Amino acid sequence: MSLTKRRPNRQPGGFFHLQEEKTKTRVSGYGHGDYIKLKDEYGNIWLGSAETNADNSIVYRFRDGTGKTLSGISSGLMVTLRDEKGNTWRGAVD
Repeated sequence: MSLTKRRPNRQPGGFFHLQEEKTKTRVSGYGHGDYIKLKDEYGNIWLGSAETNADNSIVYRFRDGTGKTLSGISSGLMVTLRDEKGNTWRGAVD
């Protein structure tokens, strides 16, 4: 019997928990690399991607079906995003 170790996924991502600071709207979802899918509490789907920079920070970009965008950066498990109106979304990636 051969036992092999699974390599951890090296693409950035995981399970996301985000909240908009003013309205407290929550967004959560899962994904790695070029495919991350988030869903807010109103049922809107946000599709996005994560890309690792040379300094190991991660850039995230999301878009919903109506063209709204979220983008930002993470330098660890904490994520900070802004939407097109300048609202801040903060949260974590597990």
